[in-house]
Amino acid sequence: MSFPNLQVVKSTSPSNSAPLASAYPVDLSVVIPIYNEEENIPHLYQALTAALEKIGKTYEIILVDDGSTDGSYAALCRLADLDKRVKVIQFRRNFGQTAAMVAGFDHAQGRVIIPMDGDLQNDPNDIPLLLQKIEEGYDVVSGWRKNRQDKALLRKFPSRIANWLIGKVTGVKLHDYGCSLKAYRAEILKGTRLYGEMHRFIPALANLMGARITEVPVTHHARKFGKSKYGLKRTLKVLLDLLTVKFLSDYSTKPIYFFGGVGVMLCAGGVLAGGVTFYDKYVKGVWVHKNPLLLIAVFLFSLGINFILMGLLAEIIIRTYHEAQAKPIYWVREMRNFEEALSGGSRSGLNG
Repeated sequence: MSFPNLQVVKSTSPSNSAPLASAYPVDLSVVIPIYNEEENIPHLYQALTAALEKIGKTYEIILVDDGSTDGSYAALCRLADLDKRVKVIQFRRNFGQTAAMVAGFDHAQGRVIIPMDGDLQNDPNDIPLLLQKIEEGYDVVSGWRKNRQDKALLRKFPSRIANWLIGKVTGVKLHDYGCSLKAYRAEILKGTRLYGEMHRFIPALANLMGARITEVPVTHHARKFGKSKYGLKRTLKVLLDLLTVKFLSDYSTKPIYFFGGVGVMLCAGGVLAGGVTFYDKYVKGVWVHKNPLLLIAVFLFSLGINFILMGLLAEIIIRTYHEAQAKPIYWVREMRNFEEALSGGSRSGLNG
């Protein structure tokens, strides 16, 4: 795919010529997962760079090719050759949106990290709104697609139910957990590990760290090119991930409280059923082998003991998890415009 009218926007920010005297080489890192978005990439670059230049801060754009099967990676490489602020990561295969975001977060050098979608439905002109809230002291600013341009049955209705449920379970009430356009202080993301498809739960996980969270309405455009990668089948994944977040938020360091609590209740039920069995035997004359409560008592008590033992095993696993070296959740094939591309990679899964 060629870029016949592509113009590389040169930075007009005075600070762009000299590195920042801080722990972060640039002010902003924009992280964008890409999966089969070949037609959108040139338009995305033009809109994004135009919006970022108006802000007057130094920035980098990290584009993560999540195993695209079209010409997306070639288009990204052409952008990287034209503009050194564009950094490209290519996965060996499709690992999913969460892994793509994590790869971008791992390699981001900005003081503020802004993820967004690569399908042109998020508007880069909303980035200043997010940054304004960051400057007011918030750690996480979540976009709210108040006027969402999606099909009501397949996207809007399940999303509303999921957002309500996530807010109830996690205690972090946001209108739109699924909006990718957010802004994070870098230290919040650097301390958060993501697995599965848990990128939408970052605000809830950040809340466990004591992060200050707010939400702002953002523009949402209808998709012009390509096909949506989302559907109703993701609803089940959201529910399962929500259970994980709830468990991590309440029992991540003391799983014995969960498994042990369930185990004690089951054992108590077994003891109660056994007591009723003895009562029926000696008071009502019901023989034990004719009373199903005896089997229920044995089953509940045994299951309760198993849950308690499972809790003890979980305690050992949790300690191993916190003390052992973290394993990568993605593998990189190639990187462009990264100075650290050949150094290390234990956390990022670099396998060039």
